[in-house]
Amino acid sequence: MDEKLTHMDEAGRARMVDVGEKAVTRRRAVAEGRVRISPKLAEAIQRNALAKGNLLEVARLAGIQAAKRTDELIPLCHGLPLDAVHVEAWVDDGFVHLRAEAITNWKTGVEMEALTAVSVAALTVIDMGKAIDKGMVIEAIRLLEKTGGRGGPYHAEANKGGKGEVNDDA
Repeated sequence: MDEKLTHMDEAGRARMVDVGEKAVTRRRAVAEGRVRISPKLAEAIQRNALAKGNLLEVARLAGIQAAKRTDELIPLCHGLPLDAVHVEAWVDDGFVHLRAEAITNWKTGVEMEALTAVSVAALTVIDMGKAIDKGMVIEAIRLLEKTGGRGGPYHAEANKGGKGEVNDDA
């Protein structure tokens, strides 16, 4: 298969892809990631005892806000009319798990919006928890699935389990 880089012109310069002739279709993307945290921070999150407030709720809202601004952060992304963005954040087994879903009816996909939501939510976890745990690590940010568009559906092979499962080999 001859893979062509769509964001490069004939001279090798970066360019924004022209989606003017593409059909509007329903598009959905789901991304996940996690932040490794200390037991002390996990306990403070569970008790909602952080000085900056409810870490899980603020991270969730930061992810939603970030998805809406993806085109301002990623140079060649198109601005999309997002129909919905859902972000989940929960603590389990030494991690804050993050999952984002972005939906649009548009000419281009929403993978970057879902990934941006997870990334900024993870950074928000670090910002809010750093007073207790300076050693947090963001891990395993990836696209889980996408639907809509000419490329067809994508489902990560390791996405066989339930909520929050991350395959470290992926």
